[in-house]
Amino acid sequence: MTISRRTFLELSAGAGFIAAAGNWRDLRAETQTRIMATIPSTGEQVPAIGIGTRDYRSNTDAADMQRFRQTLEVFHTSGGRIIDTSPNYGEAETVIGELLRDIGIRDDVFMATKVDREDQQQGIERMNRSFELLGGDQIDLMQVHNLRGTEAELETMKAWKEQGRFRYLGVTSHDPQQYAEMEDVMRRHPLDFIQINYSLANRVAEKSILPLARDRGVAVLVNLPFARGQLFKAVARRPLPDWTADMDAYSWGQVFLKYIVSYSASIIPIPGTTKPHHAEDNMGAAVGRLPDAALRREIETYMAPLL
Repeated sequence: MTISRRTFLELSAGAGFIAAAGNWRDLRAETQTRIMATIPSTGEQVPAIGIGTRDYRSNTDAADMQRFRQTLEVFHTSGGRIIDTSPNYGEAETVIGELLRDIGIRDDVFMATKVDREDQQQGIERMNRSFELLGGDQIDLMQVHNLRGTEAELETMKAWKEQGRFRYLGVTSHDPQQYAEMEDVMRRHPLDFIQINYSLANRVAEKSILPLARDRGVAVLVNLPFARGQLFKAVARRPLPDWTADMDAYSWGQVFLKYIVSYSASIIPIPGTTKPHHAEDNMGAAVGRLPDAALRREIETYMAPLL
């Protein structure tokens, strides 16, 4: 049986949470500290939760576009800044660019996108097109998508960073089988970011790539933080354990995100989000306390038999 995240939140949090839903965000904003992540290469601090936009397609009706707009508005007003997209996501760059200009927040977000071409000239054309669609004279983070054409694209990206067109450079993958290749790239190139697959359901990155990122001073964006919904399915209809209060988590989604954020001061999950109430819930993971080492182990022990 498939359970929607809205239904899941209601089932897992219980009636008490639903009754208080209108007040908890304001209360936490007043009493708890917002969690920030640090980009090691510059020391810049950014909000510890971002947003992924893979499903922001242009071939949608007006209602969907309005929902996308509201999602970005809630994300931004809740303190979110990092928006990750790609020309590989259909027309996502077109949609994101239009919505950010319409809302009036293009200059107040940390814009991350990607290039996915083997040929250097095609990569140049691809990146120039990203500037046209996303707007602005600068893109905060340009990433080589799934390590495609890494050497050719990084040559251009480094030059454009020196010119001020990009602030940061990185490479991405969602496939742990590419991590050995990514580690080689990290050792040979001065990267600011990597983007990888990491969650309670997939902890392969802890073996070597996350420690290497720490040693090399590289920030980490995390795609698939909910493991394509696997984590929500694993805890379906289970109430939140008592220990979630020790990490200021008010939903399972916040548990999953805070677990990731607690790994290091330079890791940022970017859950794909197309609904306003999901954006609000996700950003709730960016305030309050994080699990310490002992609580991380307790979370892992709790989840292990469910996965």
